[in-house]
Amino acid sequence: MTTIAGFWDAAADSFDDEADHGLRDPGIRAAWAARLAEWVPAGPLDVLDLGCGTGSLSLLLAAQGHRLTAVDLAPRMVERARVKLAATDAVVLTGDAADPPVGDGRFDVVLARHLLWTIPDPRAALTRWVSLLRPGGRLVLVEGRWQTSGQSDYVPGEHFPWMGGVTADDLTAALRPLVAGLQVHPLPDPALWGKEITDERYAVVAVL
Repeated sequence: MTTIAGFWDAAADSFDDEADHGLRDPGIRAAWAARLAEWVPAGPLDVLDLGCGTGSLSLLLAAQGHRLTAVDLAPRMVERARVKLAATDAVVLTGDAADPPVGDGRFDVVLARHLLWTIPDPRAALTRWVSLLRPGGRLVLVEGRWQTSGQSDYVPGEHFPWMGGVTADDLTAALRPLVAGLQVHPLPDPALWGKEITDERYAVVAVL
């Protein structure tokens, strides 16, 4: 975990330079806000944002009236998220998103974006995340499969089963035994990413 945290700490200064990370462009920010409003029911709801990075999605959800708890493993990411969310009531925690440090807390929505590839045991993480939902709660996973070959130097010597992302078919197969129902929402719109994309991008909204 220390090595993984170090990787993301090193990326913290430039993380928001990616159009879909910093959401600095008003059109991209509006596109993500619209999607989140589709996936997360009107609230206010208790939302857990896992692998929150610098807190861009948490900020959008807080602006929509929800109560946010955000978690990231990398202390420098957490620092930036706390600054970004300073004017809200969001709580930002440093911890392992695969097993978040929320004690007995339960949430109406658990959100993660492009997180599963970074986790050594993603199936165990899915089980843990579902356990954090209240009855009728939603798991919202924004994912994709953007690398189909080659190796990564993300954390040498560590195995990551979904390195390069996970297909919608594989993710839904892992989720179906854990939830009552789910829907897949393809996300090819370049307005979300700030560029044209050729790989698989989607969101899964699963209901407990």
